[in-house]
Amino acid sequence: MRDSLIDAVLAKSRNLRTGCEPLVTEPGASMAASQPPVRLGGTMNSTTAVAPDRPLGEPSPQGARSAPLRLAVIDSDSGFLHVLEKRVRARGWQQRVVPGAVPVEELVALRLGALVIDLSVLGASGWAYLEQVCTALPALPTIVCTGPSTVAERVRALRLGADDWLAKPCHPEELIARIEAIVRRGRVAAPPAERQALEAGELSIRSDQFQAFVGTRSLDLTRREFELIRLLAGNAGHVLEREAIYQRVWGYAMAHGDRSVDVFVRKLRQKLERASPQWRYIHTHFGVGYRFAPERVDAGGSQSQGASPMDGELTAEHLLQ
Repeated sequence: MRDSLIDAVLAKSRNLRTGCEPLVTEPGASMAASQPPVRLGGTMNSTTAVAPDRPLGEPSPQGARSAPLRLAVIDSDSGFLHVLEKRVRARGWQQRVVPGAVPVEELVALRLGALVIDLSVLGASGWAYLEQVCTALPALPTIVCTGPSTVAERVRALRLGADDWLAKPCHPEELIARIEAIVRRGRVAAPPAERQALEAGELSIRSDQFQAFVGTRSLDLTRREFELIRLLAGNAGHVLEREAIYQRVWGYAMAHGDRSVDVFVRKLRQKLERASPQWRYIHTHFGVGYRFAPERVDAGGSQSQGASPMDGELTAEHLLQ
């Protein structure tokens, strides 16, 4: 008991210097057992055997034990890292401190379950690195946890592909809760029954790869683009309102005047038209939203019989964007 009190006082002292709230330890919480954070270049050892990794969100086989989540943190705040590492260990996760903008290939080799980035550590190159990571690893939950920011900076990060933004000073427990929520949403979004490829026209939508293909050619979709086409294709034939799309894909309510859905639909259409020019997949319902319905385009450029009368509106929408 005396040791616990001393540890809490020391942690509070560190936090006062770094701006992080003190660690709150629940009575009886286990602080046992995993290795301390390992710097890049070492191995992530543990006394507990690690099960082979599965695609993000895939549940363990019934009766099997889940592999511990591997968390990488790009941060230099020693006080924050100290408190966060204790919380991470208490959950049986594994934490690794990454010293800076390591190559994406090294992040892949770590087989991560989540990534936390303090953009201030990376300096002027932080934004480019965030975009690179989110584009190359769209299935990796990525949270920006950094100092004071503007609305424009937070919006920029989210549109580049970050899943969340948390401003310091913050409590590590909130950061962990946000990571858990993102991973949980991934599990709900892709239950086992939906992981089979969804075929539509020439398109094959693969939830297990977070990607869409025409034949063997990848459309190189970003994470948001993939989540958007998966949502639309999963509700084929139904008109989805913009607000509902935003809530499902971005995870929160759409602000008045926000054009994010329209912009991402436009980008998605451009990729679909390049890869599958003989088909039209996404149709506009002005003032409402969008409908997914694969329809073949004839040699003259018009849609086949049964096509929706959205062609003129589609051109108008592109002009508006």
